[in-house]
Amino acid sequence: RYKSVVTPRRAAVAIACCWIVSFLVGLTPMFGWNNLNKMRRTQELNASHSEFVIKCQFETVISMEYMVYFNFFVWVLPPLLLMLLIYLEVFNLIRKQLNKKVSSSSNDPQKYYGKELKIAKSLALVLFLFALSWLPLHVLNCITLFCPSCETPHIITYIAIFLTHGNSAMNPIVYAFRIKKFRTAFLQIWNQYFCCKTNKNASTTTVEPGT
Repeated sequence: RYKSVVTPRRAAVAIACCWIVSFLVGLTPMFGWNNLNKMRRTQELNASHSEFVIKCQFETVISMEYMVYFNFFVWVLPPLLLMLLIYLEVFNLIRKQLNKKVSSSSNDPQKYYGKELKIAKSLALVLFLFALSWLPLHVLNCITLFCPSCETPHIITYIAIFLTHGNSAMNPIVYAFRIKKFRTAFLQIWNQYFCCKTNKNASTTTVEPGT
């Protein structure tokens, strides 16, 4: 039923909704959920009449309540746990089908569900890398919020931030190594735009000298 349920129009709507929600969640601090008022009150309590200056550091500007309660507990942890349960169910169903060797649209059920299992493993690997890349930073944010007296080494924070940025570069590599269609497309793009190689099947035109 996948082709009948996941139409191009529905897929486009789902992708657009994901981007809109991400855009709104990411810009929430700019709508007022930040530490600006807190810093102003601190300056007033200190009876400082000097010019109000904001220290340009992430934890100084961004509210940890936003990062933990809203960002992590609402938009990261529940979807992550939900996807984990979904993949467990997917692996369970595929394993049952492989054991039953039920008939399918393919002539070889073992080959058909083996291919489905390989794709599921690739997507599960992407999910695992996402969790591995983002959970350390969110754990550090929880420590900062719930244990203000605890000091986290800067090198640990820098590594956690590096992992979150590196996660964006991991997915294409995983897709390229695990899924043949992605690998073929990446190689084609690389050869065409970076190595200046044209497709062998493409027609070539020769120019005679002097024409």
